[in-house]
Amino acid sequence: MDQIKTGAFIKKLRNEKNLTQEQLAERFNVSRRTVSRWETGSNMPDLDILVEMADYFDVDLRELLDGERRSEKMDEELKETVLKVADYSNAEKERITKDLRTLFAIGIIALVFNVVLNRIELTSTFRVGFLKGASFGFVFVAMVFGLIYTGGYMSKLTSAKRRLIGKE
Repeated sequence: MDQIKTGAFIKKLRNEKNLTQEQLAERFNVSRRTVSRWETGSNMPDLDILVEMADYFDVDLRELLDGERRSEKMDEELKETVLKVADYSNAEKERITKDLRTLFAIGIIALVFNVVLNRIELTSTFRVGFLKGASFGFVFVAMVFGLIYTGGYMSKLTSAKRRLIGKE
């Protein structure tokens, strides 16, 4: 699949309907910048948006992905399969988002706990020092994992790991 060709095709379809990037963005509930990224080929729409887009522009999903028109229409079975894959993808994103929210919530609680421990006057014992260090460490770990997940580096780390162990 050629993302640049697909992006140019999306732009062509948008222009055929005399839509601005802003209007198309509103239609698919994304930002104008996202539409611009689609059209330049630097980013691709999610699967569920691609299916909606194919319906909206009355083109075959394969045409949209290939970046050119064809005469045949997408059969319903393929469309249902793609929708199932999109639903799975969305469910996976929701699960990851829930996990991240939980991690951040625990990190915030650990941060508050650490601040309280550092503000109150406690006798310096091994346990107090351990609790201060452990709570700060958990905050640090939560932040690092949050950055890795939200920055999209987790998939890169996973593929690098697979290459290192020879499974790719």
